[in-house]
Amino acid sequence: MFSQLPEPALDPILSLSVAYRNDPREHKVDLGIGVYKNSQGQTPVMAAIRQAETLVYQQQTTKSYVGLAGCEEFNQSMTELLLAGTNAMPRVAAIQTPGASGALRMLGDLLKFAQPETTIWISDPSYVNHRPVMEAAGLKVRSYRYFSRDTKQVDVEAMLADLKTAGKNDVVLLHGCCHNPTGADIDFAAWQAIAELAQHQGFTPFVDIAYQGFGDGLLEDAQGMRYLAEHVEEMLITTSCSKNFGLYRERTGAALVVGENAQAVAKAKGRLLTLARATYTMPPDHGAALVKTILQTPSLTQEWQTELSAMRHRLISLRHLLCEELRSVQQTNAFDFITQHKGMFTMLGFSPDQMARLRDEFAIYAVADGRINIAGLTEADIPYVAQAIKAVSILK
Repeated sequence: MFSQLPEPALDPILSLSVAYRNDPREHKVDLGIGVYKNSQGQTPVMAAIRQAETLVYQQQTTKSYVGLAGCEEFNQSMTELLLAGTNAMPRVAAIQTPGASGALRMLGDLLKFAQPETTIWISDPSYVNHRPVMEAAGLKVRSYRYFSRDTKQVDVEAMLADLKTAGKNDVVLLHGCCHNPTGADIDFAAWQAIAELAQHQGFTPFVDIAYQGFGDGLLEDAQGMRYLAEHVEEMLITTSCSKNFGLYRERTGAALVVGENAQAVAKAKGRLLTLARATYTMPPDHGAALVKTILQTPSLTQEWQTELSAMRHRLISLRHLLCEELRSVQQTNAFDFITQHKGMFTMLGFSPDQMARLRDEFAIYAVADGRINIAGLTEADIPYVAQAIKAVSILK
């Protein structure tokens, strides 16, 4: 029966890493997969994580099952990180999931069970996994306008115009901060407008916040999401510890449901546990144990926040260095938008053919849609990358 299967399509991002590793050229740059690298081109284990691993090793007495919801202390810690001080705290439930993609699928399945005719709206463009995960959950998927390829910023007017047509059976998926793939974020006024539309139109907001702390700061990056939680009755949230804790391979995430009251979200959590049992039973514990240990140990919390702040400021520095180098070699400010974007990614506005030239002629690997991972750069790479961008640019 397997011979009848169609040829599988390559993953547009993960396949780049394979091609990069197999490229024999000495000078090559991987700006594809979204991982943070330091000045030496390494994805480091954070010092706070190393210390937490020592504590977990010393204190953990069993490897027995934890439970369908994962580590409840982790769930509470992540809920507080996202929503502490808001009126959503008494009416929120959370489960630990295998990464944020696992959280997306769990909440997609929950939506399909609770409201089978749900249509979920995603930004154009959006994280490459949003559409396939939601379609795999059986949901209808629509796009709302988001990124202007002319200004390289959010087209807020077009976005809000599209969302004015969303209704009671609709869910609107928003990026909490550091939009993937564009790096262009909506401002707080737009978050307020979306909250007002949700109240008026009746749609349910769904916030995917995978990069908290990589944009303007831990609290600042959650400001819009927190405002929504304060002003809507129901809301969904997915979060990841891959980036801000550096736990990529540990697959540590959480799915949160905000409801009208505690009784409603208890029902939602019960259904999520049933869905988890039928999917993966329970999530891996190690990453959650580390995050819980950090967030419940004040000295480790402080160390983690200091490290995260240093990573954020380095990303900002890399953006400015690349922009300055492009100004120098191009004699133009056409790429100044790079410094206005936030987080790990930027959309160059290049065509697939131009991105293919970067790969084939210069061994610079990035996604065909024009997304580059700023966090994949080292300071030493910048002059070479700027010259390559110049070579394939068609400036207006």
